[in-house]
Amino acid sequence: MWNIPNTLTAFRLLLIPVFAVVFYLPYSWAFFAAAFIFWLASVTDILDGYLARKLEQSTPFGAFLDPVADKVMVSVALVILATHYNDYFITISTLVIISREIVISALREWMAEQGKRGSVAVSWLGKFKTAAQMLAIIGLIWQFSNWMTMLSYGLLAVATILTLVSMVQYLYAAKGELTNS
Repeated sequence: MWNIPNTLTAFRLLLIPVFAVVFYLPYSWAFFAAAFIFWLASVTDILDGYLARKLEQSTPFGAFLDPVADKVMVSVALVILATHYNDYFITISTLVIISREIVISALREWMAEQGKRGSVAVSWLGKFKTAAQMLAIIGLIWQFSNWMTMLSYGLLAVATILTLVSMVQYLYAAKGELTNS
């Protein structure tokens, strides 16, 4: 159970409270450090999946824990950013992204019970959404400059749109099962 990919996923979960504490520290370097911690967590997300496949160390525990770590990490960061910026756009994007994650997680669980989990597997659109989302969050955490913040707002807009589009795709893929009486 405790192979390299699963250890990286557990490490990502441990980084979440560290990220939150560092974000709120009253020091000039706190936002950069919090952005670095979030970036490090994002890299472990990429790395654990790659290593699980490359080293053939995929486990049921890892298949469960990895998406949980991803969703908790992103949700915590978005909630912190929504409260920090106190901005309608970030708040609405946060609500859309977190709501979509809940809906699609429930859909995947239900489809798995129907023996159809493959029809709602992660798509390339979801990967693009995740990349835009992670870059947006890192930029919004760091707040290095106005141009970075504006670029991050743009990436968050892209991520939010891709979030909605991918949700519609997943729901459409499951339409037959959802409407089957």
